[in-house]
Amino acid sequence: MATAPIRLIASDIDGTLLNPQFQVSPVDRDALIRAREAGIEVVLVTGRRHAFAMPIARQLGFDLCLISSNGAVTRSTAGETYHRSLIPREICRQLCTGMSAFRGDTILSFDKEGKGAIVLERLDELEISLRRWIEKNTEFIEIFVPIEKSLTEDPVQAMFCGTVARMQEALAVLPVVGLEGQVTISRTEYRERNLSMIDVVSKTSSKGLALERWTRHLGIPRAQVMAIGDNYNDVEMLEFAGYPVIMENACEELHQRGWRVTASNAKGGVAAAVELALATR
Repeated sequence: MATAPIRLIASDIDGTLLNPQFQVSPVDRDALIRAREAGIEVVLVTGRRHAFAMPIARQLGFDLCLISSNGAVTRSTAGETYHRSLIPREICRQLCTGMSAFRGDTILSFDKEGKGAIVLERLDELEISLRRWIEKNTEFIEIFVPIEKSLTEDPVQAMFCGTVARMQEALAVLPVVGLEGQVTISRTEYRERNLSMIDVVSKTSSKGLALERWTRHLGIPRAQVMAIGDNYNDVEMLEFAGYPVIMENACEELHQRGWRVTASNAKGGVAAAVELALATR
């Protein structure tokens, strides 16, 4: 149980705030609105790039802080940037070259709007795993062959995406590239969809580090922070929070941590967690 009143709720988006139909349920939205009205800061923390997370944030109906690209960018929904940490292009070039066996699984994202915000080398392999995502982001996608040609500026994020087995192979190769200590690597996995993503961001970025920076900016101690998540890339954020809550549908590794469990994303798990936060005030 929380020993101090919760002053900030940080929620993941996919698998947490979004239900299995990829929608924000009315019960979760209304709960977050009540939290905001009670004076609790609400933050969305996601692996999505900022522009792709904005339609979700807007559904809540109030301005808030959005931590995107697994902690690389912290920007309000009103457009004010508080923090941004990019991958040096030479490091990203080394990553792409070292992971050449996974070129068909590689996505680079840049902090800009329009064509070229997302860069791929080819679509065929990614369409198998990410058809819905590609359809929603077609206007932002640009093809570069080889993908290194896109690195005329520093990217926000590199991602490898494919089946669970394919991404396990990628994880085994990554240490050979020789970027330890120069980047942060995180994994997201949806076994029921046989989908896995490996995200690479700058060494000063992660969901946990970004949440720590933001709460320090607001003057809120970690004991008064609730974090809600469901996947491997949420671990650092949950470890930082004084009151970590995981979804019933969370991956097994999170369930082994002994953290409080709320309902699943299909049954208003975020709303149930918000009620716990409101009860501390």
